[in-house]
Amino acid sequence: MSILSWIIFGLIAGAIAKALHPGKDPGGWIVTILIGIAGAFVGGWIGTQVLGVAIDGNWSFKGFAFAIGGAILLLWIYSMVTRKRA
Repeated sequence: MSILSWIIFGLIAGAIAKALHPGKDPGGWIVTILIGIAGAFVGGWIGTQVLGVAIDGNWSFKGFAFAIGGAILLLWIYSMVTRKRA
């Protein structure tokens, strides 16, 4: 997939990940969208390089699923890192 496709997937995946990830996340929608873009790249890398899944074309369901999964993963890591300790 092209970089532009991953960025667009990341924008959408960030919004979906924000809706699916329970609880209050530190940072607003802008941070979530940026994490979504980074998560799309991470999800795409995990899908193609680690799992060996071929992501066909610029707009595929598999690519979108990996983008959402990567965004949720990075959102979870971000919330763990920025969580206040009691």
